[in-house]
Formats: sequence, C-alpha cells, structure tokens
Amino acid sequence: MSLRQLIILGCSSQQPTRKRNHGAYLLRWNEEGLLFDPGEGTQRQFIFADTPPTCVNRIFISHFHGDHCWGLGSMLNRLNLDKVSHPIHCYYPASGQVYFDRLRYGTIYHENITIIAHPVHKSGLVEEDDTFRIEAFRLEHGVDNFAWRITEKDVRKFDQQKLKDKGVQGPKVRLLEKEGKISIDGSVITLDEVSHIRPGDVFTIAIDTLPCAAVIEAARNATLFLCESTYLEEHRHLAKEYLHMTAKQAAEIAQKAHVQQLVLTHFSARYQDLDNFAKEAQEIFPQTWVADDLKVFPFPKKDS
Repeated sequence: MSLRQLIILGCSSQQPTRKRNHGAYLLRWNEEGLLFDPGEGTQRQFIFADTPPTCVNRIFISHFHGDHCWGLGSMLNRLNLDKVSHPIHCYYPASGQVYFDRLRYGTIYHENITIIAHPVHKSGLVEEDDTFRIEAFRLEHGVDNFAWRITEKDVRKFDQQKLKDKGVQGPKVRLLEKEGKISIDGSVITLDEVSHIRPGDVFTIAIDTLPCAAVIEAARNATLFLCESTYLEEHRHLAKEYLHMTAKQAAEIAQKAHVQQLVLTHFSARYQDLDNFAKEAQEIFPQTWVADDLKVFPFPKKDS
C-alpha cells in the first residue's frame, strides 16, 4: 500500500522553543516526498521522525523569511551527501532567486545531485505532470509569498462486480479501458457502465498571511489543509500587525473553503500550551487538528 501521511517536522514560527522546532512539513504521497518550508534544524528532525531524507524529491519554499528556508541549504547538502539519483525539484518565489542561490551555494561542496529550479513569478499553474497539478496562490504577507495547492491526477476505478456481471474479464478489461467500449456476445459495454472517475485528492498549505481571498481559493475543497495560526484571538491585534492569522481565522477560512480536514501550525513562541488553538478553531470548524513536532497525520485516499 502506498504511503500517504503528513509528518510535522517542526511547527514553531520565527522563534523555536524547547519543544517546538522551526517549521518544516513532509508530505509523503504515494512514491513522492514533498518537503515544505524547511526551517533551521530540519535535517535533524528527520532523524527524530525516523524518516530518511532521501525520500524527498520536491521542496517548496513559500517565501524567504529565515524560519521558512534556513534549512534548505543543509537539506540540499544532505541529499547530495546521500547521492540521491532522483532529481530534486525546488519551487519558490522568483523574486527570491538571490536568496535561493545563497542558500544553495552557502558552503563549499561538490554538487552531485540534479536540482531543477522552478522560480514562480505569479499565481496560477506552476507545473503539471503525470502525478500532480501544482498551483501557486499569492498571499498577503508584505513579501512575495505563495500558498501551494497540490492536486493528484484523477483515476478511473473499476467496479469489479459490474465487470463480472458484464462478462468483462482478463485482457478484455485492458481493451475496454483503451478503446472505451467493447462488444461481448453481441452486447456493447461502455467504459462508464463499469467504472467511474475518482477525483484526485488535494493538499493545500498556506503559511504566513493575513486572511485573504487567495487563501480560500487555494484551499477550496482540499482533502487536507495545513494552515498557519500564529496567534489566538486574544492577540488578534498582533496577527494583524505582523500579517498573520489566528486559529479562529484559519477555521473560518477552512469553513468557507469546504475543506475536509484542517491542521493548524506555525505557533508563536509565546504559547507553551496549544490546547486553546484546538478549542478556538473547533468551535467554528470541528474537523480541526493541531500540529506538534513529529506528529503524523494520515492522508487517506477518498473512498469514492
């Protein structure tokens, strides 16, 4: 069975704490490893998570504030040290190219790995391949900053009982899938009679932003929405001043976007106990969970 899970490597904001590392999030999705916003100490967090860094093949940087990218250079160096043979795709705001280059070449080493850079200039489609559709949404944080929406490809699912009832077995199934219809004993069976399309799941991550229309669009109908909630409502004035959100605001966005599950993260170091984040958000959006370092959230396939 394919591995599908979100691993929280760190969930603090600008300042790490004794219990919370700088933010970093690993989404293991089938055969791929998607790493988002690797902050300082990310390489070591992989050890505590008992997860090999070599699983990473895509790295996303939302913006170039330090707590969202200080771990990029060390991660690239680590993958280089491990001599991974697969290419490493890196997605980041194009306006931060100089910072990407500084992080990439910040130390002396002989680069052996293949790094494919994807500087993103504007909101919209970034890349689409046989596995994923990747979109960027510009957020409101005072610097170029993107939410990432990753959608897996739709897949056709066969109904085994209907196949059996129609007498479509063995090589005939592949032929039906290829041709769209097949004739058996004088009867024409179409592909849609014995199968349906299962829409691909959607993962959205939005870190460091004021509430805005772009966040809602990025999270629309997401299977799993990982969202910043740096502050509680009692400090809403700080959230506004520093261009962040509260747990309540994140829940309101999840509700408006009709997401299935919300995971809160990127907590200010002023909070030792995170229970109030869950309480505040769940009053509005019950399917809310709170991130914590090394916590793992399942990312199961849709049933339909």
